[in-house]
Amino acid sequence: MEPLADKAAAYFYGRLFAESPHLRGMFPPAMDAQRDRLFRALTRVVWSLDSPDSLASFLGQLGRDHRKYGVLAEHYTAVGNALLATVKRFAADVWTAEIEAAWVAAYSVAAELMVKAAEADAGVAPAWWLAEVIDHELRTPDIAVITLRPTQLLPYKPGQYVSVQTPRWPRVWRTFSIANAPRADNTVRLHVRSVSGGWVSTALTSHTRVGDTIMLGPPMGTLTLCERSARDVLCVAGGTGLAPLKAIIEQVISSGRRPNVHLLYGARTADELYDLPDLIRMESSYPWLRVLPVVSGQPSYDGMRGRLPEVTQRFRSWAEHDVYVCGPSAMVNETVRRLQTDGVPLARIHRDVVQSEGEP
Repeated sequence: MEPLADKAAAYFYGRLFAESPHLRGMFPPAMDAQRDRLFRALTRVVWSLDSPDSLASFLGQLGRDHRKYGVLAEHYTAVGNALLATVKRFAADVWTAEIEAAWVAAYSVAAELMVKAAEADAGVAPAWWLAEVIDHELRTPDIAVITLRPTQLLPYKPGQYVSVQTPRWPRVWRTFSIANAPRADNTVRLHVRSVSGGWVSTALTSHTRVGDTIMLGPPMGTLTLCERSARDVLCVAGGTGLAPLKAIIEQVISSGRRPNVHLLYGARTADELYDLPDLIRMESSYPWLRVLPVVSGQPSYDGMRGRLPEVTQRFRSWAEHDVYVCGPSAMVNETVRRLQTDGVPLARIHRDVVQSEGEP
């Protein structure tokens, strides 16, 4: 599938830029990450076809997010034409007039939802936010905790993420989860792991200083707290996947609710448990919160050892809990599978994935 996806993406962008060369300037110099995001978005749309409410919400977020690129309503026509030509070319064996009509209709509905969401958002929110770096802590050689103060109010829900652009790489956006619940001073905190070859993550960890200004896109994502639930909570965080789960825990604290919250916080070594001191301070203040650090690759570690998916099965059943999981894709997928096997309904498992460059 991957070679075919590569060929399809190359054909799509070649067709798009050949027919609308003025659009090339809206895209980053290197297209690899853009290609991957395109196909993730298309996959998400296909998966959501049987869930109209979920699809409408996703497309609305996508339409609002596209404003930061300068996308206008007429650009969706060019993208739709290139997309239709690509699908027609790579599905030639099964392509019919009926299938073409269905694709045209589906894309028209999707584009209309995105355009309407962007237009509605334009009246109430900026296309992007400028934010000043007010604190920069290098917690490990490759993990930084960065505090930002947006120049305008940034409304978001705990668990959501924002796209980030640095002056070092114009037009290159990468997504990072916000690691705190909304604060009165409007500051937000990001947990950033520098990825080998990662343009934005490396710029943020190694080349960003207090006083610098970066750009933030609109908050997105659905990994948010079920506020109507009275169930206890399990959070499973791998690496910088801690960020959105810490924000959700802060929301529980501010809500006045007192469910029992277990946080399994995993890393390869004890040194990579970069936020453990702050989590321990939180735990000492709230007896209903239990923080359980887990290390997978350090035999000498004097604490809980193992891989997070396996560690979840060392406890009593989590079947009556709301579960939030975030981290590398393999960890998230296996954790969800094991939790389901142990009786946790999939509807109670809320997940997000930390992609390369810190993308959820």
